[in-house]
Amino acid sequence: MYQNDQRIVLTLDAGGTNFVFSAIQANEEIVKPFGLPAYTDDIEKCLDTLVEGFTRLKMLLREDGYGKPVAISFAFPGPADYENGIIGDLPNFPAFRDGIPLGPFLQKEFGIPVYINNDGNLFAYGEAIAGALPQLNAKLEAIGSSRRYKNLIGITFGTGFGSGIVINQCLLTGDNGCGGDVWAFRNKLHPGKIAEESVSKRAILRVYNDLTNTNEIGLTPEDIYEIAEGKKEGDRQAAEKSFSQFGEVAGDVIAHLQAFTDGIIVLGGGIIGAEKYILPALKKELEDKLYTFSNLSFDRLQMKVYDLTKENNMNDFFIERSIMVKVPRCNEIVCYNSVKRSAILISALGTNKAISLGAYAYALSKL
Repeated sequence: MYQNDQRIVLTLDAGGTNFVFSAIQANEEIVKPFGLPAYTDDIEKCLDTLVEGFTRLKMLLREDGYGKPVAISFAFPGPADYENGIIGDLPNFPAFRDGIPLGPFLQKEFGIPVYINNDGNLFAYGEAIAGALPQLNAKLEAIGSSRRYKNLIGITFGTGFGSGIVINQCLLTGDNGCGGDVWAFRNKLHPGKIAEESVSKRAILRVYNDLTNTNEIGLTPEDIYEIAEGKKEGDRQAAEKSFSQFGEVAGDVIAHLQAFTDGIIVLGGGIIGAEKYILPALKKELEDKLYTFSNLSFDRLQMKVYDLTKENNMNDFFIERSIMVKVPRCNEIVCYNSVKRSAILISALGTNKAISLGAYAYALSKL
């Protein structure tokens, strides 16, 4: 959508250890990204880092002969009042307490609009504008299909359970900036708990330790994946179950989202590297059946969701199944798409790039 737009937006990847700065023009990074310490426990040092990073970006752009940036746009953890650029009390950013007007501060410093959102929203927007959605539609066009997809659910699996929804190229933010958030949905396996307690890095570690009756604090999700693969010593069955439970709870939540969004589903985040253990349980939830009191069964979702990480599913998804039907009382015929289809894809852009492109596109859409 913005691949030919010459406006420049300054971006930031706000991690808990480092802030990584970059600049985007026409959906491409035009400077080499660089990192600076985040200083998450000292608000003055943190603000100084932000000013230093964006100032250095402007200097690099000038040295390379680029024009002036039109906006700053980036993802930052919540809770936050994103519309007004105010960051709330962050557990992993102790410097941010009692509401810090980060957007207004940066706008005053640099004299250009500043847009902040969460990474789940910007991931979804990046995939909808420049990633999975246009790529899928291009493939459909190339094979002569009349089908096109307009809606997208973006999911990030990592430290937490991130999500975002894009409907017809519009990011769903909601009246309070909470649109599309799912981390606090009810947990299918533990109804009194939030979904993120089973869909996060900490969840994989907790389940593995519970299943093995151990308390190996030093384990990482990468370690548990290696155990599941048989490359590291440990309980393979428990390791696989850790990812399977993750997928089951995530799938239950995504099924709710899909019921009202009716879009393609794009997965990203660090944990998605274990997709072979996550996706079967996730997809099983999407394919589940529900029943009436008279024992009639119905598919949980009206559409069939194809796992496009599997070649046989991909081939089946792209087969054209529309039929021509006759209009009553005349000789006209019309196309009838009798098979409702959606898809699960893994981000081809990569999570960080999708978020950056989402931040870029979000800023341009607001200007």
